[in-house]
Amino acid sequence: MTFIPALGVGQTEKVIQTQFTKYSSQTLQEKLFVHIDRPFYLVGETIWFKVYAIDGASHQPLDLSKVAYIELLDRENNAVVQTKLSLADAKGNGTVVLPASLNSGYYVLRAYTNWMKNFSADYYFEKQLTIINPFGYLPVPSKDKKDTGYDVQFFPEGGALVENVESKVAFKVNNAEGKGIECLGAVVNQMNDTIVRFSPLKFGIGNFVFTPIPGNTYRGIIKDQMGVVQSYPFPVAKPNGYVLRVSESGDKQLQVLVSTAGVPLQKLYILIHTRQITKYVDSQLLTSGKATFYVDKATLGDGISHITIFDEEKRPVAERIYFKRPTQKLAIEASLDKKHYNIREKIDLTISTQSDLKADLSLSVYLLDSLQTTDHNDITSYTWLASDLKGIIESPQYYFENDGLEVDQAMDNLMLTHGWSRFKWDEVWKAPKQDYTFVPEYGGHFITGKVLHTKTGLPAKNMNVFLSAPDRYVQLFVAKSDSMGRIRFEVKNFSGAKDIVVQTDTRKDSTYRFEINSPFSEKVSSHSLSFLTLDKNWQNQLLTHSINMQTNSVFFPRKSVSSPIMDSLGFYGKPHEKYFLDAYTRFPTVEEVMREYVPGVMVRKHKGKFHFYVFDRIRNTAPFDEDPLILLDGIPVFDTDKIMGFDPLKIKKLEVIDGRYFLGHLMFKGLVSYSTYKGDLAGFELDPHALVQAYEGMQNKREFYCPKYDTPATRASRLPDFRNLLYWNPEVHTESDGKKKLDIYSSDQQGKYLVVIQGITSDGKTGYTYTTFDVKGAL
Repeated sequence: MTFIPALGVGQTEKVIQTQFTKYSSQTLQEKLFVHIDRPFYLVGETIWFKVYAIDGASHQPLDLSKVAYIELLDRENNAVVQTKLSLADAKGNGTVVLPASLNSGYYVLRAYTNWMKNFSADYYFEKQLTIINPFGYLPVPSKDKKDTGYDVQFFPEGGALVENVESKVAFKVNNAEGKGIECLGAVVNQMNDTIVRFSPLKFGIGNFVFTPIPGNTYRGIIKDQMGVVQSYPFPVAKPNGYVLRVSESGDKQLQVLVSTAGVPLQKLYILIHTRQITKYVDSQLLTSGKATFYVDKATLGDGISHITIFDEEKRPVAERIYFKRPTQKLAIEASLDKKHYNIREKIDLTISTQSDLKADLSLSVYLLDSLQTTDHNDITSYTWLASDLKGIIESPQYYFENDGLEVDQAMDNLMLTHGWSRFKWDEVWKAPKQDYTFVPEYGGHFITGKVLHTKTGLPAKNMNVFLSAPDRYVQLFVAKSDSMGRIRFEVKNFSGAKDIVVQTDTRKDSTYRFEINSPFSEKVSSHSLSFLTLDKNWQNQLLTHSINMQTNSVFFPRKSVSSPIMDSLGFYGKPHEKYFLDAYTRFPTVEEVMREYVPGVMVRKHKGKFHFYVFDRIRNTAPFDEDPLILLDGIPVFDTDKIMGFDPLKIKKLEVIDGRYFLGHLMFKGLVSYSTYKGDLAGFELDPHALVQAYEGMQNKREFYCPKYDTPATRASRLPDFRNLLYWNPEVHTESDGKKKLDIYSSDQQGKYLVVIQGITSDGKTGYTYTTFDVKGAL
């Protein structure tokens, strides 16, 4: 932590800094960035993506959560697709197949972790996508309807206007699609007198200086380029309060001026932090209603810094954010052996990074046309800017790809119009008592739920609950309900669609029911989507996209799905005894199998019911005095009679643990595990008190198919190749010399192609670049 006071540190400054440090230590900022292969899709196509997990404070890769949640939301914030992705080494890659039932429109692909669910959904990763259903209704603009309503907002610097105090006021004027517009504006009073005129600098954003007069009321007037004039509300000035002004004082300092009206003489305090790391704290006594702080810009971290002013009661009274341009970045270069290619020709691509460290990159190559445009959603602008700001930022790459006074002013206007509010100060004062509902998924996915009394519906506490899923690979998880009946299972290597079975030990507890929670976030961000309208001139291009998509789906092989490599051993490891029953004489009953082949398990009958007693290897021949844990395809079976009545011809394998076995907080007197041939219970009837529910585990990875035309036969093949997405590679790693060479082959689709490369190094340097090439000619 860097702590550089200007005039010494008093007791109150220490209290503010200490409390903020306590809060920051508990509120790790986890960010996700998702590189998506392209911004435009047809239904039936696949979205390919890579997830980067980043520490919000250091911007270095953060190997914390092992699961990312991916959702596709429509305009009403309904999830039309949901999936879970495994993360390893702070990254992961996956796919989303777009259902044919989707309507044409804008959609949001969002990503978050379990830990991020504790905070506002405004800080989940979100990316707007265009999805078209060519087989359904296509929205076209109406000639009669002209939407001239604009979203106009005014933002006083520091948070509020105060009568008789000069303030800088930023403004933002957006159209119905969330894009800034060119316009002329004015602030008028109740007599329609013009007080100040203004116009935006960039993207509909600008600022002006204004002093509210007591007794006056104000409104904003906007005149667009069509000459339409409309009136909008203007912030009401307070009779007393604080006004904050931040300005450059030379090249090396910031001047932070606090002006007040109607405020008693007191000491004011300032705290500046960069991504919740304290950088500056100081105090000043109000003199003639003003206090001025001079801050050395070298003490601030790169990116967004948060400036907060406190009164003597430690109440935040004014705040704003300031941006310091990052000095370090990952420079990426993409070079091609030439700029023009024939169809089905090899493209030599060389990627170079100016970094001492190997870079972790992702690469997309797709066709540019009137529908598929350049996507500037890059990891650098997201990490340094968009991830810490509320609302949609138009063209965030503009602030990083350009420099100069105009860009600096546009950036400061952006800071004034997008509040940074990951937390509220009343939460800071609660630290270290902050209680979080969702914990990071360090080891694997959490399946959560509740145990309830069947008759009363009340929570059941201190209940041992088992969760498993029928499978060839035996897995079993246990949890104990808390005082509210809540249960949580940490499941590892749990992928694909499964039926999970949740139950208690019915020999002891059979009057309970279970509820399994959805792991997806119920929160939605404040961002809204506009209605999609298609230009009629795009009709032919859309038809071409549709034909190409259908041709590829017919003639190209389906993307292969790779399941994770699983250990063939059960969760209990290597058994003491193992029997493959086909290697022995088959008996008609399980009882005969156990008595004849399994010396480590003694079969007895007590009060008309069967019991197994496993011999204790520690005490040699002495059997345990309790039944072991009995499993069928990983599902606990608590009624030994049901196993004894099962058809032994359906059992492929039998394994035994001759000794005490510990699973979580439970201990069992041995273990007997049966496996069927397909791992699907083979018709065994589960206990009626058990909950059986479909559950989607981690998605299995798909392999991107990219044909090679490296022989005369493949080049002359009559199989059509109309791929618009030419290449996707989420795992590009530079060599020790900072370079990586790749071979890509063009398709039969002529046109201009965009190469997009972005990524990160282990020390947090991010980079992004793109280049283009053309494909023309015939075979």
